Amino acid sequence: MNLIRILIVLLFIQFKAYALIEVDITRGNLNPLPIAVSPLSSNKESQAEFEKILEKKNIGSEISLVVENNLKLTGLFNPLKKDAFLQKPDIAHLKPRFEDWALIKAQALITGKVEIVDEKLRVEFRLWDVLAAKEMLALAFTTVPSNWRRVGHIITDKIYERLTGEKGYFDTRIIYVSEEGPKTQRIKKLAIMDQDGHNLKYLTLGNELVLTPRFNPTNQMVTYLSYFRNLPRVYLLDIETGEQEVVGDFPGMTFAPRFSPDGKKIIMSFAMDGNSDIYTMDLENRVVERITNHPSIDTSPSYSPDGKYIAFNSDRSKYQQIYVMKSDGSNVKRISFGNGLYGTPVWSPRGDLIAFTKLHKGKFYIGVMRTDGSGERLLTENFYQEAPSWSPNGRVLIFYRETKTDDKGEGFSAKLWSIDLTGYNERLVPTKTDASDPSWSSLLSN
Repeated sequence: MNLIRILIVLLFIQFKAYALIEVDITRGNLNPLPIAVSPLSSNKESQAEFEKILEKKNIGSEISLVVENNLKLTGLFNPLKKDAFLQKPDIAHLKPRFEDWALIKAQALITGKVEIVDEKLRVEFRLWDVLAAKEMLALAFTTVPSNWRRVGHIITDKIYERLTGEKGYFDTRIIYVSEEGPKTQRIKKLAIMDQDGHNLKYLTLGNELVLTPRFNPTNQMVTYLSYFRNLPRVYLLDIETGEQEVVGDFPGMTFAPRFSPDGKKIIMSFAMDGNSDIYTMDLENRVVERITNHPSIDTSPSYSPDGKYIAFNSDRSKYQQIYVMKSDGSNVKRISFGNGLYGTPVWSPRGDLIAFTKLHKGKFYIGVMRTDGSGERLLTENFYQEAPSWSPNGRVLIFYRETKTDDKGEGFSAKLWSIDLTGYNERLVPTKTDASDPSWSSLLSN
């Protein structure tokens, strides 16, 4: 998937000690950083090529708009209006007049230029600290022209990392279940899109019910559950090639599979001999191993990022709670002790937190807790919401939320929402249809 060749041709990265800018993402940022995203400049020859290839009026403006929108949606940055800019894009890229940018209250500035070189798209950008009058970052990329939108995402990742100290999550995709039709007769298809909602593709036709797609952490393979002749069947799908294979039929399936961190196994729960337990399957040899063996209902397993532990939920304490055990099934410990029922635990990619769904007094919550159960925080509540999935940097959660139907059985909808780890910046993730069961990919540019 690494279609973009990164050329660190420009120059160098200034030491952080020189920069005055610092964005703290560990708390809710109530004062977003004012940042100016200047349109990327291009020469007339390159622009003529762009218009023939992409039919875009101004490719530099399009890329800068991708960057601007990405930054704005984080809630951490406040992109300034372009009609306030006092310096032309090409001149600003060579040498900003910092006093002009400070005058409009910008604290950071992004400049760049774009051109066609040997039929390849070449984009360079710079990040400037306006207050310190210093260059913070300078990079260039070459790729095929059709990849211009991904370039915008990768630029945002680099800027986000430079200003926050954390990896970005913009050059990623989200797979989900697209839903249409009345609640009792929903047509469900697998759909995939860029994290900002663009480049939507449907991966199945809607002939069969599909549920719970999950990304492989190491590549662009997904596993999902579909009902074939009314029986649960687990599939693997390669998004790049479209190749699909059947993992197996699991008549007693109680929770769809997730991948292990190395992508070599799937873990799931299904009922055998009338009891629901957790199993793994080696994808190479298809050997199934039973992990739990308990008279209670064990379900919803999720690996820790190092593969050493598994979080799951169980009613072995009479009520549905979250447990953690070693990956071989030993050393089982209950970690949730609050009021209510806990479900769908999902380990953070950072390894420090577990996200979950909680039902208490008729409301559903999305929350997080430390891996020992301490520090429980409820981020959002609603009529019905579940299925949290982490961004690859472990700073944002995406989930889906349903609305009630009215007295006539109408008004039902299912939509994707996201919220950051601090509990701020809750927002609707736009999709063409109703949507559920989201799963966030790893960074495509890794």
